[in-house]
Amino acid sequence: MPSAQTAGRAADRPSWAPLAIVLIGGFIAFLDFFIANVAIPSIQSDLGADASGAQLVMVGYGAALCVGLITGGRMGDIFGPRRMFLAGLALFTASSAACGLAPDIGFLIVARIVQGLSSAMLAPQVLAVVSHVYTGEARGRAFGAYGLMLGLSGLCGQLIGGVLIALDVAGLGWRSVFLVNIPVGLVILALTPRSVPDIRTGADTELDLVGAALATAGLVAVVLPLLEGREQGWPLWARVSLVVAVPLIALFITHQRRLAARCGAPLIDPGLFRSRGFTIGVTAYFVYFMSMGSFFLLFAIYMQEGRGWTPLASGLLFTTMSAGFFGSSFLAGRIAARIGNQVIALGAGLVAAGYGTVGVIVPQLGTNGTAGWVAPGLLVAGFGMGLVAAPLPAATMADVDPKHASSASGVLSTAMEGGAALGVSLVGLVFFGTLGNPPAPDNYPRAFCLGIAAIVTFPLVVTLLVQALPGPTPTTPDTDREGSEETGTAKQPVR
Repeated sequence: MPSAQTAGRAADRPSWAPLAIVLIGGFIAFLDFFIANVAIPSIQSDLGADASGAQLVMVGYGAALCVGLITGGRMGDIFGPRRMFLAGLALFTASSAACGLAPDIGFLIVARIVQGLSSAMLAPQVLAVVSHVYTGEARGRAFGAYGLMLGLSGLCGQLIGGVLIALDVAGLGWRSVFLVNIPVGLVILALTPRSVPDIRTGADTELDLVGAALATAGLVAVVLPLLEGREQGWPLWARVSLVVAVPLIALFITHQRRLAARCGAPLIDPGLFRSRGFTIGVTAYFVYFMSMGSFFLLFAIYMQEGRGWTPLASGLLFTTMSAGFFGSSFLAGRIAARIGNQVIALGAGLVAAGYGTVGVIVPQLGTNGTAGWVAPGLLVAGFGMGLVAAPLPAATMADVDPKHASSASGVLSTAMEGGAALGVSLVGLVFFGTLGNPPAPDNYPRAFCLGIAAIVTFPLVVTLLVQALPGPTPTTPDTDREGSEETGTAKQPVR
């Protein structure tokens, strides 16, 4: 029979299997937005789609993911993170097969929307599992792994997509970027029931359908014009949609407050935003991803359209940024132990410096210079991203009640996707406005430089927001151990 001391040591070393399982599921869900980006030209050619139809392949997934995250998160609180993770992953795997076998562009667009909704079901459950299963130092490491997964899904998406298309396995071409999800999804589906505990949050067993409808309508009214409006020259419907979004979101907030005041079960507990750490953290996350989403898009367009590089070649240049990100991810915890939340400010400052360096160098290259000169700037920016990726969501979720972990994660993920969409729209106005219509080849370096000038302001704002974050709360080893002994890994009921 194990001694109490042996049991204590075991509790301090929780199993990492649940983390690995949910991170792989989250990785393929977030990766699928970026990996499909490089396949758009091939899809357009193979299916005979026009530019608008091809654009909807991306917009459909991004919009569905963004508008479904809050509802998906709340459903995780109600039904349990593992159940929602399994349901979302099963639907994601099936819709990936539908995407890979799509006979025409219309079928592909519908399949991508379903794929986005399934991602919104499973993505919030990743942080929820981390919040429930891990405590103390283990939770910090788990958040670090989550940040690494999130960053690599964006940084490696273009490279992985380019490699798959270049390999052209079995003549599948662009279809392989979707079909590759099937074996991964099936393996994770088989392993999840064995490895991830069935967490019961104790949350109310009802879904706020009115709140879900208002949240979905409001987010659609914001996200759809942000993703599609610029491509269509900001038509009337896009401008009307943004105006209509204001009363819809106001109604949603009012409904949530009234429901909470009546001791009901709102989609988002207003109490979450009474935490300064959560409110400031979500805002910083939103602004931070305004820079990431817009930089990835601008850099891909500059390299592929401005310089004529292939998706694979431009993706390989991104490995420099990935190297910096990967390296600093392992240092973020040690640096945070010394300077606390200022590690986020340091990382955001380095991201701004790296982007700025790239923006200064590109005009000097013109349209013929060696693009390798931008590698040092990408390395610095990637290093900064690694210092932000884990500490920022960890600081945001620090004071969240575990029974609302899925909802809070849904809000955080919505901030990420919404920030990326808004960043692309705002920076796109600068970039494409400078580029001209039709684009003038000689304008690409200057348009890129001006776009970068706008992007740099976003991480600088993050450095200021971080100053308002509360300091980290010291953990009590005895308390953490006690919680671990109650459930094996966490303080929540697990069945």
